[in-house]
Amino acid sequence: MAAAVSVRRADYANPHDAASLVMLLDAYASDPAGGGDGLSDFAKSHLVRELAARPQAYSVLAFDGDAPVGLVNCIEGFSTFACKPLVNVHDVAVLSSHRGRGIAEQMLALAEIIARERGAVKMTLEVLSGNAPAVKLYQRIGYAGYQLDPAMGTAQFMQKWLEAA
Repeated sequence: MAAAVSVRRADYANPHDAASLVMLLDAYASDPAGGGDGLSDFAKSHLVRELAARPQAYSVLAFDGDAPVGLVNCIEGFSTFACKPLVNVHDVAVLSSHRGRGIAEQMLALAEIIARERGAVKMTLEVLSGNAPAVKLYQRIGYAGYQLDPAMGTAQFMQKWLEAA
């Protein structure tokens, strides 16, 4: 029988957590849902240090025994309308070998606990419309399209690159 999956906040100073974070994010970036290209060498070598330098960032890791299998990266922002922090769930990744086992839900539950500890008024995330399993999960655990006035429609996530990634 496989070991139970455990979920905990990542310690950026812990070499095992740091390596796990980079490996999992690279696997996610290599997946079609993550764009299909792995992380650059620059990102691999600087990511954990840069996250650790930002007090508004935190990550959650999932392990099957000692093997890393899931990652959530969160970045605190600020809701001007509520005048309180918000947390953007920036990455949700579970290795393909472990999908469908509730790991993302467990990681998001811990990410929410941490967000509440920070006094966040809400959590946000973006998801590709073609990622039906993720959309279904997010809706089931309480996420919904963002709107202020239904007559104005729902928000769209947009981007503008300022430099090459």
